[in-house]
Amino acid sequence: MWTCMALLLLSVISASGELQQEDTEPRRLPPPGKLDFGYVPAGVYETLAHYEPGPIGILFHLVHAFLHAVQPNAFPHDLMVKLAKDKFGAIQTEYQKAIYYEIGFLVCAAVGLMFIVLVPIVGLFFCMCRCCDNCGGEMHQRQRKNADCRRGLLGTLLFSTSLVITIGVLCAYAANQNLSSQVKNIRRLVNSNMRDLHTFANDTPTQIDYLISQYATAKNKVIYDLDNIGPLLGGRIQQHLDKEVHPALDQVLNMAGAMRETKEALENVSVSLVVLQEGAGKLNFNLSQVRNRINRTLNDPGCHDEESDATTAQLCNNIRLSLSQLQISANFTRLPNVNPQMEKMNNLQKTNLGAIVYKGFSSLNDTPHVVIEQTRSVVNNVQNLMDGIGNNISSFSKGFPVQTCLSNFTIFISHAHAKIEDYYPEIDKMDFYRWIGCITLCCMVVLVLAFNYLGLLCGTLGYDKHASPTTRGCISNTGGTLLMAGVGFSLIFSWVLMGVVTVLFLAGGNMEKLICEPFQTKELFKVVDTPYLIQPEWRNFIPGYLYNDSHLELTAESLYSTCKQNRGIYSAMRLDKVFNISSFLNTTVFTKDVVGQLDNVKIDLRGIILLEAEGKQNLRDFSEAGLSEINYADYLEEVNKGVTAVDVLSFAKELESQTDLMPRGALQASLKAHVGTLQQIHRQQIVPMEQAMKYVRARTALNQSMRFLERTASDLPNKVIAVLDAIEAAQYLISQNATFLIHRETRKYTATIIGYFHQYIEWVKTSLALEVAPCKPFSNILDTAEIMTCGFLVDSMNTFWMGLGCSTLFLLPSIILAVKLAKYYRRMDTEDVYDDSSVSGTWHFTL
Repeated sequence: MWTCMALLLLSVISASGELQQEDTEPRRLPPPGKLDFGYVPAGVYETLAHYEPGPIGILFHLVHAFLHAVQPNAFPHDLMVKLAKDKFGAIQTEYQKAIYYEIGFLVCAAVGLMFIVLVPIVGLFFCMCRCCDNCGGEMHQRQRKNADCRRGLLGTLLFSTSLVITIGVLCAYAANQNLSSQVKNIRRLVNSNMRDLHTFANDTPTQIDYLISQYATAKNKVIYDLDNIGPLLGGRIQQHLDKEVHPALDQVLNMAGAMRETKEALENVSVSLVVLQEGAGKLNFNLSQVRNRINRTLNDPGCHDEESDATTAQLCNNIRLSLSQLQISANFTRLPNVNPQMEKMNNLQKTNLGAIVYKGFSSLNDTPHVVIEQTRSVVNNVQNLMDGIGNNISSFSKGFPVQTCLSNFTIFISHAHAKIEDYYPEIDKMDFYRWIGCITLCCMVVLVLAFNYLGLLCGTLGYDKHASPTTRGCISNTGGTLLMAGVGFSLIFSWVLMGVVTVLFLAGGNMEKLICEPFQTKELFKVVDTPYLIQPEWRNFIPGYLYNDSHLELTAESLYSTCKQNRGIYSAMRLDKVFNISSFLNTTVFTKDVVGQLDNVKIDLRGIILLEAEGKQNLRDFSEAGLSEINYADYLEEVNKGVTAVDVLSFAKELESQTDLMPRGALQASLKAHVGTLQQIHRQQIVPMEQAMKYVRARTALNQSMRFLERTASDLPNKVIAVLDAIEAAQYLISQNATFLIHRETRKYTATIIGYFHQYIEWVKTSLALEVAPCKPFSNILDTAEIMTCGFLVDSMNTFWMGLGCSTLFLLPSIILAVKLAKYYRRMDTEDVYDDSSVSGTWHFTL
């Protein structure tokens, strides 16, 4: 049967073995994504191998306590091993140890034998003695003053003794009935165990098929990862390259933005300069005209003739000296234009550097697609290998006669069950005879009890304290006669009862101490598992018998304990050590082929161009655009100046105040006209140039653009060189140094793929050890045998002899008390009479 079980699981073990790597494989796998293989379909075993005796368990515990007091010694492991090895021949040399262990049982047995021998002998002599009117056989009772007290004490003691005997016989009867009722449960337990065995046989193929079918879970996950090798492998490669490449391309993209902003700034400078030059030119022209006209007016004879007033001359002289202030301050007309730089920037803008950079980004982002194209043949080969592994698993599992083996096992179970069923009538018949025998033994005690109770009842009710011993009533006399009848039956039955008790005590006690208790403490397993016990050449019997390998660590205790935990028969029978599937089938070739195919992955990224030569030349031309030739200081100086050198409105007011001091005339009128002209220039030209949005924006744009251009031009050639160096470094990384990165990521990807197989293998191993073909039914069979032997038979038998033995022992005091008490109930033939007329006061014996 065990060989059948081994073959049953061989296909599943081989399926996992096909994916197993050799132990010498240096590859170390990181934990891949967790696969969900679901739950192995599990059958439900209905046998509950646990026995609760109920209220009678109290009696069982009392018996166990008594046996422990009789036999407190530890289990004789060494003695049992020697006896088993020598087939009980060592009893001749080890009898002292055996006697020492059995001393408690031997003492009790000796007491029982003495009881068996002495009671009939003493009873015989007692009867002969009474026939000779001795030993209480004389029908004469002496009158005593404490007769009533003695009679009451004897009656109480006899009644108490009878109660103890009653309790003992009730315990024996309860044990007898318990055994009979539990015998009826044997069929239920056996049927339950047989159904569990059928469940084991029926569910195991389903569980094995489920394990094999779950290869599809690992296969589908592998195929999914192979189909997505671009995002998974290429994406990881791109992610690592991005750390170096992305910043370099970003620098180029920033430089392209700077070029665009530079062109815009130059355009702003050009437009703003035109606006400001136009306004400043007109203002300078008008101020020059006013200045010339005032000079001509000041040449009037009224300012320097001898006839002119000295004050007027002085005023004219002051006005002439202040005319030098009447001019513009910010002279934008002297600033050169930026047309050469604009022309170069316009030529640069003809090359779309941003598009070239985005083309580099697109080339880098196309890494997953490159990986897909370059690994297409490898992926197809691995997928073909996956299909081959699956077909091999299916064909290999079908090559084993699993169904035939299961059918034979099921037939074996049914045949064994049928044979057991044939024994049920015999068991019931034997139990009936046993029950009759036990009831007969109990009835012997009950008969004695009946005489005792009836004797006490009749003697107590029929006793007349005023009647003399010779005139006692019939009922009282009957009570005494019943008590003596009980004494007679006690003498007849007690030694028989004690013989039965002694035999049952020796058998049941030793079974409890040598079988039941050691089974609970697993000491019995240690005896069975003793090396070289059953066969001198076998270290361990079970693997030696099943697998011809006695050094395999498979013992009865480990087998029982593993099945007790409802673990799989694979781990319980240690099939992993017996069937080396990897070496038997050389199955490592499959995963080696998968690894070999994945190791052949060659990824070439030299086709990725981050920045084309046109883009690099565009950057160099930008550094040579002439931005450093612009005199930014002159521009910023003019922008920060005011419109005029002096406040024209204040100049006009000062001129008007000086003119008012002159005498009226043509000179004053001309100067006042010039004042009006200055006021008009201030209002129509200067104020707009200071406040009008056109000029404000032009000045602001010119200021901001110049500052931006100044910052941009600052160390521009070195900045462009740094950007080009970063691009060259990133390009070198992709073209030359990416081999290590690609190899590392490919190994990780390969490890992930193989990791799915390892997950499946580990899941199969765990399922085989814990869930597939759980062998709880086999431990249940042993537990059921222990329950029927110890729980049903031994405990009930021990309780029976304890109750019966207690009743039998108390028959002795019952005999003594009944004989003495019968004297007070029976009608005597003679009595003692006290004669009052007698002087001496003596008693006369009267017939």
